[in-house]
Amino acid sequence: MAESVSLEQPTRRDFLFIATGSVGAVGVASAVWPLIDQMNPDASTLAAASTEVDLSHIGEGQILTVKWRGKPVFVRHRTPKEIAAARAVPLSELRDPATDEERAPHPEWLVVIGICTHLGCVPLGHQGPYDGWFCPCHGSVYDTAARIRQGPAPYNLVLPPYKFLPDNKLQIG
Repeated sequence: MAESVSLEQPTRRDFLFIATGSVGAVGVASAVWPLIDQMNPDASTLAAASTEVDLSHIGEGQILTVKWRGKPVFVRHRTPKEIAAARAVPLSELRDPATDEERAPHPEWLVVIGICTHLGCVPLGHQGPYDGWFCPCHGSVYDTAARIRQGPAPYNLVLPPYKFLPDNKLQIG
């Protein structure tokens, strides 16, 4: 036997229920939106999302430290001798293996976040037996490609996102 389904005609009460619910939902959304919107980063944070660096002022062999997202970023203009030394290192000697070509696609420029991967200290440039970086807090030593060579740091210095722009500029972020 087939059951018969009876459909009732909507009443005025049904319309008022739906209208009241809709107005209430819009009211709640209007009240909650400012609370959600205030969690977005402010304009100064968005402006710091990327940094441009003029590379023409960095001499060969120099390291420039710039601030990006509150972190120090080292921009090193490497000499041909530093590039050759970094490329001559066998990967088997490295704790966190990475070739120099992977770390510096433009060989004369190395761009890394200047925070030691051990405990977050800021290493000193042109220090240590590899003339790279040395973290004085716990003795981590990095080479000229910012790869960990000695000490307690487990990983190489981190590479930030960056790209080269016309007019000898670098955009980090």
